[in-house]
Amino acid sequence: MKALGFKVSKPRVARIMKANYLYAKRKRKFRTTTDSDHKYPTAPNLLNQCFNVARANQVWVSDITYVQTKEGWSYLTVIIDLFNRKVIGWALGDTLNTEGTAIKAWQMAIKNTTLTQPLIFHSDQGIQYASQKFTNLLKSYNGLVKQSMSRKGNCWDNAVAESFFKSLKVEWVYWHKYKLRSQAELSIFQWIETWYNTRRRHSYLGNRTIKEFEIKMYNQKLAA
Repeated sequence: MKALGFKVSKPRVARIMKANYLYAKRKRKFRTTTDSDHKYPTAPNLLNQCFNVARANQVWVSDITYVQTKEGWSYLTVIIDLFNRKVIGWALGDTLNTEGTAIKAWQMAIKNTTLTQPLIFHSDQGIQYASQKFTNLLKSYNGLVKQSMSRKGNCWDNAVAESFFKSLKVEWVYWHKYKLRSQAELSIFQWIETWYNTRRRHSYLGNRTIKEFEIKMYNQKLAA
């Protein structure tokens, strides 16, 4: 509404919603997807809650959450570029193993990206990210990728990814009941690719969409 020139307060929005029988969805009970009690070594916290970065592909953050269907739980892994808050990689499946979560999301993220400068990859200490398969994958980029992990049990160290999941669930997932995992995957694709990454406005980006922010950065680069 602000982008359209309307100045309204939160109480006024609440009154309008109430008058039209519109109600906000509340956050549901938390279900853990992180297994940090494992034998693998963990990486230091290089990010240290510094969520403002100067360029694309400087810091990627990742996390895993759950989505309920009548077929059973599905698990969603996302990778977000801190520069523009864009979801550059994601994977949804019925397993929490490394191949179906961290590696699959990484493969999507790296598919259309050429790494030429150092990248920090930040996550929690979950076994999916600490496993030898995933750490070896990051090491295969000839030292360009440095792994970073949150302190154990500290969700604030990965606040951007946590905030994304909250938005996804409150704005979309909690309004749907999925019978099939395939329905959940299509629904989440629609929210990420046709809404969040393209048309949703982000306060961090100056109330711009990700596309508008990318155009602004491109024009600034041309003018420099």
